[in-house]
Amino acid sequence: MADETSGQTSGQTSGQAGAPLLRVRDLRRSYGGPHSYAVLDGVSFDVRRGETVGVVGESGCGKSTLARALVRLDPVDDGRVELDGVDLASLRGAALRRERRRFQMVFQDPFGSLDPRMTVQQLVEQPLAVHGTPPAERARLVAEMLDDVGLGGDFAHRLPPALSGGQRQRVAIARALVLRPDITVLDEPISALDVSVQAQVLTLLRREQRHLGLTYLFITHDLAAAEHFCDRVMVLYLGRVVETATSEELFARPLHPYSAALLSAAPQPRGTRERERIVLRGEPLARRPETGCPFASRCPVGHDREVCRTSTPVLAPAEGALGHQVACHFPGELVAQPLERAATA
Repeated sequence: MADETSGQTSGQTSGQAGAPLLRVRDLRRSYGGPHSYAVLDGVSFDVRRGETVGVVGESGCGKSTLARALVRLDPVDDGRVELDGVDLASLRGAALRRERRRFQMVFQDPFGSLDPRMTVQQLVEQPLAVHGTPPAERARLVAEMLDDVGLGGDFAHRLPPALSGGQRQRVAIARALVLRPDITVLDEPISALDVSVQAQVLTLLRREQRHLGLTYLFITHDLAAAEHFCDRVMVLYLGRVVETATSEELFARPLHPYSAALLSAAPQPRGTRERERIVLRGEPLARRPETGCPFASRCPVGHDREVCRTSTPVLAPAEGALGHQVACHFPGELVAQPLERAATA
């Protein structure tokens, strides 16, 4: 049996068969008016019921924009977001309000996401009231949820300023999960917490997933958390999915040069062999080039290859692993090249 923060015993059993719960197709979002640039550039993926899918990448790659677009906090320019066949991106007014209880979000900042004037009881109860749950049923569900997240007793009557960061994030999680949503978007839910609290929150999320049959989209820059918490992981670069695979496959055999570079920079557990650090060229571009691979200018493999400068690779199945997809003209070649590497990890 996997440990509490491992995703290997949840979605990989319930998430492999049947139609996807969430289908995202060609999602696009641009900023900047006449000099616009694409923050999301044709993002497509599926999430199956009961699994946890991670989204990783550098700051500015579009992770949080994707999260906010999925739960309709930000508009999109084009594309479809289907939850059980219902296109969420097309809903308006009452139809959108009816569907909102099915998708919830836990934000990165537990200090800014809770009204400091409301008690814990009121904060967790509010979504139920908005969606018309009878008062007696609300009281029962709130009590059960607060007990589940370890905030029973007098915590229900406290205000957020009287809570620690970890306790506030537990309130935010209880508030999102009390509706028993079909899918919960977790946007950097542990990044604002002390290291000692991060594992507790991940354990709580995993326990609630097993207890309630939840489905998560887990957005994070913490690669160690993604490896151990997620069933599958997507790598985002300049608003495009460049690689996706099971967490076990991706961390053992990254095929895209960008994925390999990200993993090389991640701290390794004590007692394991340190990865050699891969040094990328330059900085991420503010916008993707008009032609060619958006990663080509930084890529140790393709920066001097004509096909990489002139042809945009598409996400396609990789050889040797079911479900492993990569958008690269030369997948897996990074380790075979005489690369410049940092002297220390």
